[in-house]
Amino acid sequence: MHPSYTQQEKEIIYRVIRERRDIRHFLPDPVPEPVLARMLEAAHYAPSVGFMQPWNFILITSRELRQQVKASFERVNQNEWAKLTDDERQALYSRLKLEGIMEAPINLAMTCDHRRDAPFVLGRAPMPETDVYSTCLAVQNLWLAARAEGVGVGWVSLLEKREVEKLLGLPDGVELVAYLCVGYPVEFRSKPMLEEKGWKFRMDWRQLVFENGWGDPVVSYSLTSP
Repeated sequence: MHPSYTQQEKEIIYRVIRERRDIRHFLPDPVPEPVLARMLEAAHYAPSVGFMQPWNFILITSRELRQQVKASFERVNQNEWAKLTDDERQALYSRLKLEGIMEAPINLAMTCDHRRDAPFVLGRAPMPETDVYSTCLAVQNLWLAARAEGVGVGWVSLLEKREVEKLLGLPDGVELVAYLCVGYPVEFRSKPMLEEKGWKFRMDWRQLVFENGWGDPVVSYSLTSP
């Protein structure tokens, strides 16, 4: 018999996955240290190529440093807005809140150390970028653990990456993968913010599944909703 979880346990796991949100509006309430510790430990339980565990976690507690990161965001955000040629799309973009750097009780940078276990990492040579993929799995672990704890996470990707890496003092061979805002949210929306605001809607996952090759329809399985 295959080891499994109870139906109730499975429903909880799938619920956490479905209800994960990218949070931008935070309450000022601090995240208790035991809660943060559990989230970081969950991140550390992520799988990694060659079990190299390439991640590190940098807690940004300096308000001055956060302000410098926020300035980087503002520059990139303005540049991205300027790329839009449709007035309606520009107006919608302007109404989107895309970060919570100064509001969130915790700013957390997650990095990938390409040097870890070098020169030989089992399984990485054919696809060296898998150490970054592994770090992304750690990000997702942390995010799901946060959701289970009632904590919100927002990934700030509109940043001048090299500048932020310099601000954080990252050495050569260490790359910034995710800059996260962490804290208790004002709310967990029923839908992702970008879907709720009409920026984009969730695709039907069945349209994204192929069999044996790109674009080939699935014939061996009946993929129906649960």
